[in-house]
Amino acid sequence: MDFDCCWSVCVDFAERRFIQLLFLSFGVLCITQAILNVSLRLTLYSNKESTPPVLIDYDQKRPGDCNRLLEKFSALTQDKNLLENRNTELNDRIMTLEEERDRLKMMLRELSGSATSQQCPTDWKNIRSRCYFLSSESKTWEESRRYCLSKGADLVVINTEQEQRDLYRLDGTSYLLFWIGLHDTGGTFKWVDGSALTKPFWQSGQPDRGGPNNIEDCVEMYDFNPVLANWNDAPCGSKRRWLCEMDPFTS
Repeated sequence: MDFDCCWSVCVDFAERRFIQLLFLSFGVLCITQAILNVSLRLTLYSNKESTPPVLIDYDQKRPGDCNRLLEKFSALTQDKNLLENRNTELNDRIMTLEEERDRLKMMLRELSGSATSQQCPTDWKNIRSRCYFLSSESKTWEESRRYCLSKGADLVVINTEQEQRDLYRLDGTSYLLFWIGLHDTGGTFKWVDGSALTKPFWQSGQPDRGGPNNIEDCVEMYDFNPVLANWNDAPCGSKRRWLCEMDPFTS
């Protein structure tokens, strides 16, 4: 009986001791879990705080950098367009200046030649480094040409609009009528030097070549008509004043 009582007491004590150990172990586990949670949170926070500032700054600045690059690209494009336009303007200006330079050089040569070495015979006019003689009497086309040839010249050959303008109303009158060095040879108008007619200044309705009884194979200039439309074909036997042309001679 005493043994049973002792055994019962021992068993109760062992159970209580086991329960105490069990609660103690559970408490230790809870504390450990809490410590681990706190430690994990601290670790995560520390990792977040330790992100390199350069990366954070780059992420923040990246949109702004893109905008600035786009703005710079747009500005550079505008500058390129402005430079291209300016280059075109300068090229046009250069061409204009070169043309003006060439014109001035030609004028200088003409003035220099007229004033110094290049001269024309007496009663001849020097116009743009060419010598011209306008007769005061009248002859047929063939007679007029023979006269010019006897002076080392020939009837005038007009190849440019400028020369046509220079010879318009040469004596200052509006009724001037004279032979030029253009005539019909085999159905084609040619100059006395054999060159083809490339820039005509015919009157309206001319040349009409006349009729079968009044063949018009020679050409006259009639200054009563407009400056760029005053040529007329006429019978070569008609008598007109004439215009000779020759190169100037060097003194």
